Amino acid sequence: MENSGGNLREPVRVAVISDTHGLLRREVVAELQDCTHILHAGDIVRESDLDELRLYSAVYAVRGNNDLWQEGLRELAGTLWFTIAGVSFVMTHDRYDVPRNLEGVQAVIYGHSHRYSEEWKDKRLWLNPGSCGRARFGGDVTMAKLVLQNGIIRSVKRIDLE
Repeated sequence: MENSGGNLREPVRVAVISDTHGLLRREVVAELQDCTHILHAGDIVRESDLDELRLYSAVYAVRGNNDLWQEGLRELAGTLWFTIAGVSFVMTHDRYDVPRNLEGVQAVIYGHSHRYSEEWKDKRLWLNPGSCGRARFGGDVTMAKLVLQNGIIRSVKRIDLE
């Protein structure tokens, strides 16, 4: 499990995005500016978008089903386990691919459905930031921001972009 985030006492802001599908909106980029970490739950589609995200913050990204055909993206992990500011995460593109054993995991991040979902189950956050690329399937264009501190998820905020 990778660990990042420095001093646990300081609040850490994390942007959570998914399903950009080759459209990295300027509104999304503006929302990233106060974040030290970006989580991308797959379907990036353009490697150059991932490269741009890396200019702003530390990036954790998983491969989505539409990334399998893209040079430079198909090599991304299907599932990532990592820790930021003392908060342990697992991230995968599709909720159905979330590992069964989530012992010690405080947040599960996934995408794929293009619909925002935020639930707390057994003191664990399950978060799908929705799609912040093209609006699809009649859904909204959304992302999320987390504030982490002292190994705790202090807040989850839905960001509506359109």
